Amino acid sequence: MEIVIMLGAPGSGKGTLAVELAKETGIRHLSSGDLLRAAVKEGTPAGVKAKAYMESGNLVPDELIAEMIEDVVRADANTQTLLLDGFPRNVPQAEILAGMMARAGVTLRCALLLDVPDEVVVRRISGRRVCPACGAGFNVDLLPPKQEGICDACGAELIIRKDDKPETVRHRLEVYAEQTFPLIEYYRGTDKLVTVDGSGDDLAWKTQTALEKIRG
Repeated sequence: MEIVIMLGAPGSGKGTLAVELAKETGIRHLSSGDLLRAAVKEGTPAGVKAKAYMESGNLVPDELIAEMIEDVVRADANTQTLLLDGFPRNVPQAEILAGMMARAGVTLRCALLLDVPDEVVVRRISGRRVCPACGAGFNVDLLPPKQEGICDACGAELIIRKDDKPETVRHRLEVYAEQTFPLIEYYRGTDKLVTVDGSGDDLAWKTQTALEKIRG
């Protein structure tokens, strides 16, 4: 088995791209959130330990996340490529993951960076609008409502969530830069980093480009 690691800022669209890659190729997409929920639901040994941390309000240790990934790797011998989304997020996590991969006999195919300028990310996220009544989502640029500020589904007035306000998004990008830029350089140093321009809205182009980068 080979592993491809997805990297990208909040709002870069890496989750959407990962789902599309999985749909188009059969690559298995594994997000850290889905991994945790599945392990807890299935009651695996790692899942039981993770549940205890979560119920006490503590973060699940990085080593435990790596153990869950290893469980998936060992249980799914038919999958040729595993696409990791959400782990690792920093260099210490990358080193823990590398240790797990060595134990499990798994190789790193590449770290795929979806590169999007900060201002594009700010525009995308701050353009989101949500209906507080029915939960429908819109985007003023990509998926605008038929009537500005009004939900198509129920007619309620749309709102901007606090997390989507420009100043909040910029702060999240600062945190991302502080934590993840060293990770990007880490993979660049191993000659495993590949980059896809994620600034455009053509998902088909980004998917095809990502596939070419992954296949080398």
